[in-house]
Amino acid sequence: MLSYRHGYHAGNYADVLKHSILLQVLTLLHKKDKPLAYIDTHAGAGGYSLKDPFAQKTGEYLNGIAKLWNKTDLPAPLAQYIADIKHFNPNPNTLAFYPGSPAFVDMNMRPKDRMVLHEIHSSDHQILAEQFEGDKQIRVVKKDGLKGLIAAVPPIERRGVILIDPSYEIKDDYVNVAHAIIKAHKRFATGVYILWYPVVNRAQTEEMLQILVDSGIKNQLRIEQAIQADSAEFGMTAAGLWIINPPWKLDTLANETLTYLASVLGGENGKTIVKLEVDE
Repeated sequence: MLSYRHGYHAGNYADVLKHSILLQVLTLLHKKDKPLAYIDTHAGAGGYSLKDPFAQKTGEYLNGIAKLWNKTDLPAPLAQYIADIKHFNPNPNTLAFYPGSPAFVDMNMRPKDRMVLHEIHSSDHQILAEQFEGDKQIRVVKKDGLKGLIAAVPPIERRGVILIDPSYEIKDDYVNVAHAIIKAHKRFATGVYILWYPVVNRAQTEEMLQILVDSGIKNQLRIEQAIQADSAEFGMTAAGLWIINPPWKLDTLANETLTYLASVLGGENGKTIVKLEVDE
């Protein structure tokens, strides 16, 4: 479990989907002038060099963020996403660094908001802790994120966004994640839970999602982009977000975003889904 490094995958099409939708969730929730807690169960290093050997080895960002970098016809949700990445880079005209989820949230935090970041990988935890050292709004915890999630809810703000983005390196991760979310929801039913998931083995992914569907929890939205058809071959063919308590109008913004992403990042047999799987 501790071998996973997100640097290999930073800025790929799955990151584009995850972070552009995360920003939309934050924007919608910020319409209410009330404090908000952001809880990240697998925060990573906070930011990544695309010139690093990790990123260069796979080149996944070339089929993700790089394809959007110079676009001038971006819909508003993706324009905000690109603007934040330009802000994160020392030279806003050169794509050299890619922000992780905590960095995106940090760029959009209000003085009244707060972050709790879990990262158990020693190297990534150290980088993350150094990045936010001295920031009283941000707490970095070296702890198993799923256990940390249960301890972190309900937040004192009583409003929160929880991002669950595990590595799925071992088979049990799928089932453990679903049950951790159900347990957390019992403690904090009004939180916005964002579960990122890969599709490597469709049956395995759907088994996890079905646990959530069968849990009795209301208001569950699927947002998914496939760049190719499901396959028995090794490799991720799709990625998605399963969101509990999505903010009002998120589905509309997600449809706009995915329609554009499909035209730029989608493969010949790709498809997108925005579907309320469990009603309110």
